Formats: sequence, C-alpha cells, structure tokens
Amino acid sequence: MVRDALGRKLRDLRISVIDRCNCRCRYCMPREVFGSDYSYIAREELLSFEEIDSFVESVLPLGIEKIRLTGGEPLLRRDFPTLVEMLSRHSVELALTTNGILLEKFAEDLAIAGLDRVTVSLDALDDETFQVMTDTDTKVSEVLAGIDAAVAAGLGPVKINAVVRKGVNEHAILQLFNHFQGSGIIVRFIEYMDVGSSNGWQRDEVVTASEILEILSKEHVLQPVYTDNSNQVAKLWQTKDGDKVGIITSISNPFCGDCTRARISSEGQFYTCLFADSGFDLKSPIRSGADANELREIVQFVWEGRLDRYSELRNEVNRIRLPIEMSHIGG
Repeated sequence: MVRDALGRKLRDLRISVIDRCNCRCRYCMPREVFGSDYSYIAREELLSFEEIDSFVESVLPLGIEKIRLTGGEPLLRRDFPTLVEMLSRHSVELALTTNGILLEKFAEDLAIAGLDRVTVSLDALDDETFQVMTDTDTKVSEVLAGIDAAVAAGLGPVKINAVVRKGVNEHAILQLFNHFQGSGIIVRFIEYMDVGSSNGWQRDEVVTASEILEILSKEHVLQPVYTDNSNQVAKLWQTKDGDKVGIITSISNPFCGDCTRARISSEGQFYTCLFADSGFDLKSPIRSGADANELREIVQFVWEGRLDRYSELRNEVNRIRLPIEMSHIGG
C-alpha cells in the first residue's frame, strides 16, 4: 500500500464525472460566476467511461478500497448507470454523492448496476431556505422523494450532507436531525469551507462544530461515538436511542493527518487535496496509450510526494481562496 510523504495511505478515490450541475449553491457554484455564458468542459475532453474504468483498474493495487463518484451533479452525465456497472466489477465499495434532484428517477437503475450507497446534499427542509441555498426553484419534496427511492432500492446506509452557513440555515440543524430520526439515515453537518475562489468565503460565516452541538443539545442528549476508522471524515455523536449525527470539522478541527483521499477531475486531472491549487495531468498518458503499470507508477510517484495539509495550515497562509472550484474537483 502506497503512502505519501507524511505516511498517509491512498485508500479513497473520488472521481468527478462532470463539472455541470442543476443547482447554483451559493457556497459552490454562485450564479454570477457560473451563469449562462460559463464555459464548461467540452464533452470530448471528459474522460470516457472506458478511460475511467481502465484507470481505476490500474491503481487498485495501490490500496484503493473505496470509490466515490461526484461532480458537479453526476446524475447529469449521460448513461451514468453504465459507468456504475463497469466500476462495480472491481472489489471496492462504490458510492455516489448527489444533490438528489434526479435520484428518484435513477435510484433503482443505480442499485441494479451495482452502486453500494448514496450520500445526498440537503441543506434545509423548508423550500424557502433550500431555494436560497441552492439558488433553484426545486422543491425539497423532490429531494426527499429521491432519498426515499434510494432507501427503497437498498442504497444504504443513506447519508445526508448539510452545509451550515451562519445567518442562513442554522434553524435547519434541528429540523433535519429530527426529521430523519429513527430512519437509519445519518445527517452530517458540514462547516462552511473555503473551497475555490467564487464563494466569497468569510470565517465569520462558519457555524462551528461546537455551535452545531449546542443547537442540537437544546432537544437532545448526545454522546460521542468513538471509532477506530481513522479515515472517517465526520465526527459522530448519538442519542440514547442510537440515532447518530455527524459533523465535518474542516475549519474548527481539521483532519488532514488522517486524509487518505485522492481526486480525479472530470477531464483527468489528479488532485491530492480538496484545497489543491493545481492538479497532475493523467488524461495525456491515458490517451497516449500508457499501460496499467505506467499509470500506477505515475500515481504512486505523485502520491509519495504529497505534503498537503491545507486545513491545518489555513491560519498560516496569506490567501484563503483557492482557484480550483469544488464543482470541478468534486466534493
């Protein structure tokens, strides 16, 4: 199993399949930047399903245990279940992150294709707040229908990711947790992060883990859940009835020291950190005929030189906004 310069293994591969999305979330793809005139990656520049599958097969011996398919919104990629079927033939966990808007339509096909589980982004339960956060006319009921379809199709345990932004959706914290209590669905609250250069991130807009716990504690007694899974990005708490809630603490308590995640953008750039400012071109060797050994050696070389720990150094660097957008690199 390959390790980086700080001793971290490469276990998780996150693959973005498209840079387009049907939402314009203010913290990810604000409409004033990603408007009707925005230039997305041309279809012929996207890695094909065959190229993605071949690449995955080549790097599995490095220790990959889990693949997460992301975007943009991955369900916008034409014939997406076909890619799932191809990747499901490998002996790794296969997961999907989606905004859930198209999930009701695709859930059963994804399950049949071999998808193991799904994570759905949902920042509020009331339409007004949800539409402010996502800058769409979509109703929450459409996302909830997708979640129900995923549960019915066996794509569980389903997880909900909710970004919390101060002054916008703190009230949704209790509403979301209470709504999914007893369902087996785990809600995970994410501290608002400084990914990309478009969202105008300010630290005073962050609702920290301690603040989220304080809000939840108004109605619930929560105890920390200890786990030996060092790669778990969310810190977990649970009620006496066993209902769990997660908090992803990238700002207040970074977890760079346990990060085992690499990312492939939809046009074949290899990134060693969500907060990267550049990637390594893999599409060129893939399309020039590099074999599995050559691709594996490239990835191993890049990973072994990895020193990324941006979140731990956030207070020590001069700039806080990075040029690589989350919609491009995948969340």
